[in-house]
Amino acid sequence: MIAYLLRRAAWGALVVWLVATLVFVVYFAVPRDVARLIAGRQASEETLAVVRARLGLDQPLIVQYGRYLGRLTKGDLGESFITQEPVTTIIARDIPVTASLAIGGAALWLLLGISAGVVAAARPRSRIDRAITAVALFFYSMPSFLVGQLLLFFLFFQFYLAGIELFPPGSYVPLSEDPLQWMRFLILPWLTIALVTGAIYARLTRGAMLEALGEDYIRTARAKGLSERRVILRHALRSSLSPVVTQFGIDIGSLLGGAIVTEVVFGLPGLGREVVQAILKQDLPVIIGVTILSSALVVGANLLVDLLHAALDPRVRV
Repeated sequence: MIAYLLRRAAWGALVVWLVATLVFVVYFAVPRDVARLIAGRQASEETLAVVRARLGLDQPLIVQYGRYLGRLTKGDLGESFITQEPVTTIIARDIPVTASLAIGGAALWLLLGISAGVVAAARPRSRIDRAITAVALFFYSMPSFLVGQLLLFFLFFQFYLAGIELFPPGSYVPLSEDPLQWMRFLILPWLTIALVTGAIYARLTRGAMLEALGEDYIRTARAKGLSERRVILRHALRSSLSPVVTQFGIDIGSLLGGAIVTEVVFGLPGLGREVVQAILKQDLPVIIGVTILSSALVVGANLLVDLLHAALDPRVRV
């Protein structure tokens, strides 16, 4: 088991290195004048020379790459071209917002998606199964920004016109400052993520549950006189969670990297909105830093998925 996890960790480190190298190639090795991009089109040659010397762009490419990897190994992601603020400081400031959005949304979509999938699989081809399938397909086919706009219109704007301030306008309150307000500001973003992503989990859970309920060990459990609730929750659901756990590792890792659309729609000051602003301003260090962080989070999330697979399926431990 330990050897298996060490191999997975080594592959994860290789993936992060490849992503970091690809980012370097895209932004620094391809034919483009990064100094001109930073200083502006009207900058003089003297200004461009100062910028190149400061960023090390006047050095050979292999030297630039070595310094780039050296800074990354020390946790130095550089400074923003616009604000001169360290990228690590920007990430440390914004990641609590994205983490709050991701963790709350993930908990809600798991609850909604798995529950709906189990209920649908327990009553196949019934009216409730067809209703759950229809609702799941409806939300799955809708882009997240549209779901967010609809929730803002019906659950914020209409209530606000009626004089009911149930949900506050888009902003963010830290959890440590006021837990109740923290939750109020994030309910609509959580719902946006949960309704769209939970539809996928409902379909995954239903399909895996239907396959598991046809297995021999399920018929044996029923023949032993176990209650239908125990057969479904204790036996069928546990063996059906492998594809759900795999998908969860991918989704939560990507979401921690920045839920761009949801943060922009609801005005949340997280990593997603930071990346959008950095792209518009061509702030390369911020883009690079969030990209590498996203890849590391996806790798870390998939390592946790491997541990969950080992807990769910003893065969993985061999």
